[in-house]
Amino acid sequence: MPEAILEVSGLVKHYPLTRGILFKKQIGAVKAVDGVDFHLGRGETLGIVGESGCGKSTVAKMLVNLEKPTAGTIKYYGEDITRLTGKALKAVRRNIQMVFQDPYTSLNPRMTVGDIIGEPYEIHPEVAPKGERRRRVQDLLDVVGLNPEYINRYPHQFSGGQRQRIGIARGLALRPEIIVADEPVSALDVSVQAQVINLMDRLQGEFDLSYVFIAHDLSIVRHISDRVGVMYLGRIVETGKDAEIYDHPTHPYTQALLSAVPVPDPEAREHRERIILTGDVPSPANIPSGCRFRTRCWKAQERCTLEVPLLAVPAEFRLTEGPAAHDSACHFAEEKQVVPPEEPPDDHGGGVK
Repeated sequence: MPEAILEVSGLVKHYPLTRGILFKKQIGAVKAVDGVDFHLGRGETLGIVGESGCGKSTVAKMLVNLEKPTAGTIKYYGEDITRLTGKALKAVRRNIQMVFQDPYTSLNPRMTVGDIIGEPYEIHPEVAPKGERRRRVQDLLDVVGLNPEYINRYPHQFSGGQRQRIGIARGLALRPEIIVADEPVSALDVSVQAQVINLMDRLQGEFDLSYVFIAHDLSIVRHISDRVGVMYLGRIVETGKDAEIYDHPTHPYTQALLSAVPVPDPEAREHRERIILTGDVPSPANIPSGCRFRTRCWKAQERCTLEVPLLAVPAEFRLTEGPAAHDSACHFAEEKQVVPPEEPPDDHGGGVK
């Protein structure tokens, strides 16, 4: 297991609900993130997946200190960065950068590409002397696959995929150790998504990066991630290596998500089981008692109403060393193959049989 450079423990973010104008009174809270634990190893990619509104982006913002957690710790090399301010926080932020979801609104339309990518050097002047900044920006444009001569152009002169490459170049400017990518390809066409994912995969080796990659598309997360955490209503409900999650899921919610992933093989698609969840996702301001997935789960029993399941290896798998022995927050966890296994190419290199 690689060295853990980022450790998240008991992370909570609640937004208060108030009533009144002059004398505001808190009447509840939106529990966007409600107790999240994970770690990130050096050179590793951790994928976080889940439906919209499950708290993925809120976790991303807390990792780079754009949001202050209500409770919990985020330790970078053992130091809790949630308590840092001033110069200490500025120094840590240099090593933890973010690529935002929307390439259209994350770039200032009044700034040139050179100014956008070079802005981190204004905040951290020790990284690049003024005389070298233009050359470094051009080098970054070249690294992400853009013409260095585009340095004086404005964001509106680029396509969505090119804008996201500019955002990636800005994230690389300070040579960080960790990149938090908050759904970086969700706003892009499928062909462009593949280009950006392949670019990030290549840059990880070149710059010795560790990724926290957030997405709702499980097929994309599988392509780039070493480990995967599945979120539901503010908590991680299953976590493990990519092969464990995709080929041997044990949590009903993970199984339902995987059953919705498009399968390119028509024959395999015809024979796989499709799991249809009933009902809507509960409001994070009114989370169900016990297991928060029980209102949509076909396995739910009385125990699920009374007892909160722990994120741990299910009891029936603890004595085994198979791929099903990974953490799952379900009282009745059981292995279920949902996605058909990938077959190797034929002898003629003609693709999957």
